Amino acid sequence: QVQLLESGGGSVQTGGSLRLSCAVSGYPWSTHCLAWFRQAPGKEREGVATAYPNGLTTYYADSVKGRFTVSQDKAKSTLYLQMNNLKPEDTAMYYCAAAFGRGVYCGPRAGFGAWGQGTQVTVSS
Repeated sequence: QVQLLESGGGSVQTGGSLRLSCAVSGYPWSTHCLAWFRQAPGKEREGVATAYPNGLTTYYADSVKGRFTVSQDKAKSTLYLQMNNLKPEDTAMYYCAAAFGRGVYCGPRAGFGAWGQGTQVTVSS
């Protein structure tokens, strides 16, 4: 079964940076879409970024454009989220996810069948 293992979360001051990693293993079917989501206490889950497995990014949330970058290392089967100029509003649990099949849509509503356990990001002033 597909498993996603996340790492890289932590505590940082406003303006700092973090790089989140998501190691993917056990691919049972063709992967169609990869994504990062986040959820803060008392708020709904938010799509942060999505990308095709070939590396083409399809979506960034307006709140992170210009500050966050999604990338992949196919040799290591790892998805990354580079987070720069962090703000207290970025404090949340961050999750990576994967969607499978032959669909053409890759975005926050793609229907993700596998999720990571989440990694906490805390930004303080």
